[in-house]
Amino acid sequence: MIRKVRRLLIAVTGTMAALACTLALTGTTAAQAAPKPKPAPAPTGVDITGDKLDEPLRLRTDSRSAEVHLVIDQIKWLGTTGQLRGPAAADLGPKYTVVVHVAAGPQRTYDLFPLAKGGPRVYRPAKQPDRSNPRAGWFFGRLNMPETLRSVGVPMPAQFDTLAGGIGGGDRVLPEEALDPVGDLDTALGELQRLLLLNVGVVLVITAGLAGIALLVRRRTR
Repeated sequence: MIRKVRRLLIAVTGTMAALACTLALTGTTAAQAAPKPKPAPAPTGVDITGDKLDEPLRLRTDSRSAEVHLVIDQIKWLGTTGQLRGPAAADLGPKYTVVVHVAAGPQRTYDLFPLAKGGPRVYRPAKQPDRSNPRAGWFFGRLNMPETLRSVGVPMPAQFDTLAGGIGGGDRVLPEEALDPVGDLDTALGELQRLLLLNVGVVLVITAGLAGIALLVRRRTR
């Protein structure tokens, strides 16, 4: 009986050790093989056209970087799909079209409705300057959209009761560099690998303890 127990413990120990090595190699290979997507080109500016603007409002990062990022913050969080239908035309209010530029030229265009009934709205058309053809859709905008547009030069009345944020998500709490899907994946794989190795280590300790107990019992039964 004791011999059978010892053989079983030895078999379990060998299996767990082999599993630990396999998991370590698999985790390292997966982390190294995970493809890293190309970073999106950095915006170089925005053009705004619309109500009461006699000519396009052109903002560029080399001269008005803060204003450019304020405008981009209104649309950068949009998801891949939005609502198919928006408010009635009579409820939209003034429209402002924002064209986002990168080094290669115009990239994205959005229609902003800061004074729409029920809160600011954003419409993303399917036809885009870079010919990416995303799905057209309506999105709720940030509540600070009217004040943001006014602060960058759009002729709009001041909105003193506007709070930062909106239905689409408030001001970003996490820094932009913290939202790195690839880095998060690598970190998650590393944590999973360490957790599995820790569990294997615990099993090995328990197995060694059982082997010691079995050996002690054998000696006492002689």
